[in-house]
Amino acid sequence: MTTAHPSLQPVRLGGLALANRLSVSPMTRVSASPDGTPTAEMADYYTEFAEGGFGLVITEGTYTDTVYSQGYFNQPGMASEAHATAWLGVTERVHAAGARIVLQLMHAGALSQGSHYREDTAGPSAVPPLGEKMPEYGGHGPWPTPKAMDQSDIDTAVQGFVDSAVRARDAGFDGVEVHAANGYLLDQFLTTYTNERDDSYGGPIENRVRLTAEVVAAIRAEVGAEFCVGVRLSQTKVNDFVYRWPGGAYDARVVFAALADAGATYLHIASEGRDWIETARLDGETTITGLARLVTGLPVIANGGMHDLSQAAQVLQDGHADLLSIGRGALADPDFPRRVAEDRQLERFDHMMLQPMATLANARRWRQTAATRRPAPTGS
Repeated sequence: MTTAHPSLQPVRLGGLALANRLSVSPMTRVSASPDGTPTAEMADYYTEFAEGGFGLVITEGTYTDTVYSQGYFNQPGMASEAHATAWLGVTERVHAAGARIVLQLMHAGALSQGSHYREDTAGPSAVPPLGEKMPEYGGHGPWPTPKAMDQSDIDTAVQGFVDSAVRARDAGFDGVEVHAANGYLLDQFLTTYTNERDDSYGGPIENRVRLTAEVVAAIRAEVGAEFCVGVRLSQTKVNDFVYRWPGGAYDARVVFAALADAGATYLHIASEGRDWIETARLDGETTITGLARLVTGLPVIANGGMHDLSQAAQVLQDGHADLLSIGRGALADPDFPRRVAEDRQLERFDHMMLQPMATLANARRWRQTAATRRPAPTGS
């Protein structure tokens, strides 16, 4: 008799009972209407993962205000009641299919490369981001130098997160995830070279994490104790794959403790590479997710190459994390949990599935033709 994969075991995420430990990673799809309104195609996209057996679906990054937060053209928003009404059609279908759904709240900050509302950007300091805009998201050329945010700008950003979280709750979401990863605004405050401030938001890590903690605390105060409020963190960014927190485990401890104290329900930590067991290490044998669990006692979601079933099992069994988030594996197999449960072949991931401009129909077409390509071994 084959032993069931540990990812199929039920788990609790705060007050949420999940059917298994598999979640869909947030992946930018830029398939909303030009004004940020979710579409019927987006409802189909998220529902397919729920029908495929994922216990939790985390949405793509969703912008939170109409000032500086939008990162991409056709990015979905939660900045208006019209946005919330459209999202209700998504949450109802995902729930009907048996899954829970969390809305990721995102402020792009200096990494905004297309806004329906304005062309200028804002960040912690007037420091141009590394690299150039991403063509796969419709950008080209160097990033502009952002405006250094004053206290009024910071207050507006915090309020945008809070208002969007309330709208998400009212639109039927089971929780929200504060996006403090991958080089966007909150991560820009965490990162040394994009944060040159000399006020209470700059300098040592205790100050640089302050804004993220304030966002979490403000959301928690508004939505109450029971609503799920997660935080996604990473060291690397979409425009910098090599950055690491300079204080290593010390910085990690400070960040994790501050967010737990602010009222976070869980931490979702993106890996620094596909070989997760090695690249997620901080000091010696400590992994970044394992340290998060130790410091906070909160549920921790690990991300990065978790469609590799042997690695996924090790992460869970060795206590590195409580849940796994899957991106590429979910695009290739929206029914990934069912395939794992039934010990069925996993499809080979095709890089075209990752293209954010690809529609649900395109993804389905790629999967339908996958059978004509050489099959991958289970767990790839």
